[in-house]
Amino acid sequence: MEPVSEFKSKSGLKRIYSACLYSIDGLKSAWRHEHAFRQEMMLFIVGSVVALALRISAFEKLMLIGVLVLILIVELINSSIEAVVDRVSLERHPLSKNAKDFGSAAVLLACLLAAAAWGVVLFNRFY
Repeated sequence: MEPVSEFKSKSGLKRIYSACLYSIDGLKSAWRHEHAFRQEMMLFIVGSVVALALRISAFEKLMLIGVLVLILIVELINSSIEAVVDRVSLERHPLSKNAKDFGSAAVLLACLLAAAAWGVVLFNRFY
């Protein structure tokens, strides 16, 4: 029998409740400790207000807000990778650099996707 972590999730409603609390803790921690997350959250708030105010279809609004949420998701994953790498060792190592650079590249791609989506929707709407 494989060992089971004491942190392994519970079952049923208690698991769902605990998962929600862990998620809230994660968002709070990201807000407190990750400057990029705070910047992207501000972008999300402003972008969501703009998207909701635009005279575009509900689907287009969903897409514009959705790509902003995607940036936040990828940033959280990137921050997770960075935290694990730093937990393992703070010394410079090529594999640590790769892990952090890959995470950063994923955030960049999410941002480029968001910019493209906003560009296409706004261009089609106003030109």
